[in-house]
Amino acid sequence: MGAANVIPGVSGGTIALITGIYERLINAIKSFDMTALKLLLKWRWRELAKHIDLAFVLPVGLGLVTAILSLAKLFAFLFKNYPVFIWAYFFGLVLASVYFVGKTVKQWYWATYLSFVIGTLIAIAVTILHPAVENDNPWYLFLNGIIAIISMILPGLSGSFVLILLGNYQLVAINGINHLNLKVLLPFAAGAIVGLIGFSHILSWLFKRFRHQTIALLTGFILGSLSILWPWKKAVYLLQNNQVVTKHGKPVVSYYEQILPTHFNTEFWLAILMMILGIVSIVWIEKVSGNNELATS
Repeated sequence: MGAANVIPGVSGGTIALITGIYERLINAIKSFDMTALKLLLKWRWRELAKHIDLAFVLPVGLGLVTAILSLAKLFAFLFKNYPVFIWAYFFGLVLASVYFVGKTVKQWYWATYLSFVIGTLIAIAVTILHPAVENDNPWYLFLNGIIAIISMILPGLSGSFVLILLGNYQLVAINGINHLNLKVLLPFAAGAIVGLIGFSHILSWLFKRFRHQTIALLTGFILGSLSILWPWKKAVYLLQNNQVVTKHGKPVVSYYEQILPTHFNTEFWLAILMMILGIVSIVWIEKVSGNNELATS
């Protein structure tokens, strides 16, 4: 999940949904409430651990933090040097996710079909928005944290891509993490905590009341996000007064325009291979996890 959240266009929520831990994750996040605070203040550690599902939250949380801190530099290198292959791998991964998440909807009827279409259209609409300009105002970073974390826990809506739209992907996900810039990370983290706990209550309620429609909606989110991950794209640079905006001597990318491959060369076939590897990865993850939670709930 941590690795997925670093990639613009891939959602950690998608991985959680495929591996069957999504609803348990949402309920665990929701449990960080006033009851948990009272148990903490009374030093009732065993009751607190049970209330917040610590045996589950701790390894997931450690995995998230470890992956984000260790992979930020690696992905910065890969996207700089092998962008087509990385995008192709995650395109295949997310494409397979549509099938494996969609098949867990046990009741397909007009409401679930409608939810699926709405989710797809929302995700597509997000992908065609043009990014804002970078802004390091603490209140804006706080708002970024709220919006990005909601996107991270929603399958198909990438927190990293939303940060691109908000103009702060480079500031937060690359520079902030790699240089541990607390002026950037602290307000962003505060917003993420508020958004995570608040939105988890909404998702938990939706799963209890409208389970199949909710999963169909999330499947649509995943399908609609595929356009972000299309491997062949052309950078469109940010303009100001008809001049390309630069930062540290490099042109600032405004957004990427999807294009068709022009040559069926070695790079093309390696990209196709990476797509297949992405599909195989999801098949393997689904097989290992058994997807017990979604299949039996």
